[in-house]
Amino acid sequence: MNKLAVIGAGNMGRAIVGGVINSGLISAENVIVSDPFEYCLECVEKDYKTETTTDSKEAVKSADAIIFAVKPNVIGKVLSDVKDVISEDKIIISIAAATSIDAISEHIGFGNKIVRVMPNTPALVGEAMSALSPNENITDKDLQYVLGIFNSFGKAEVVSESLMDSVVGVSGSSPAYVFMLMEAMADAAVLTGMPRAQAYKFAAQSVYGAAKMVLETGKHPAELKDMVCSPGGTTISAVEALESCGFRNAVIQGQLACVEKSIDMAKK
Repeated sequence: MNKLAVIGAGNMGRAIVGGVINSGLISAENVIVSDPFEYCLECVEKDYKTETTTDSKEAVKSADAIIFAVKPNVIGKVLSDVKDVISEDKIIISIAAATSIDAISEHIGFGNKIVRVMPNTPALVGEAMSALSPNENITDKDLQYVLGIFNSFGKAEVVSESLMDSVVGVSGSSPAYVFMLMEAMADAAVLTGMPRAQAYKFAAQSVYGAAKMVLETGKHPAELKDMVCSPGGTTISAVEALESCGFRNAVIQGQLACVEKSIDMAKK
């Protein structure tokens, strides 16, 4: 692949551009970014020195792969606007939530190469978790190229498109749940006398460290939890109190509500 176009210079679009350029995967001169708002493009030009344009057709025409980093309520119009310059050899990558491969194909044609992707907001700090679902027109080489893009600013895995709603619940929206957890942890620390700024630092580092233990040790989260819970100690007391308040079920029900909403949005 010689040139990548990113349609949409919002937070996620800029995170993708930063990931591929900062990792050395694609050079700045081989990236073109399109957005209708000049001030968004100015930020991209300043930070990454890429080519920019307000003309999406121009960006699509010159690219081998195109990432549509736009909201689901505008993806249909954006695709329709550039349909006539999308040839079947170009790789079409969409990160629009609740927008299926078939819905994308209806706008640009069923013979095109399409990858549906669901990243999450930790992309902004190079720690995204992205799920990729390719259609039947994507070759192994194409897929490795797209995986490379999303691995450049976090982790990426291929999943069946039927699991995309589950992905929305477990990773797409889940940073919000974790932020709520950290806020509650900090509030409790403030209640017991810790300065708020310090409380947020302790809470955030603890969540970060715990996540890293799961990823790097390969141990089951329950096993890691048990390692912290000494008999008759402080941690098991906290666990008991959390369980009595329905902590795990609250997380499960919240996530299921997220999945249900994702399914509902896809029907509209």
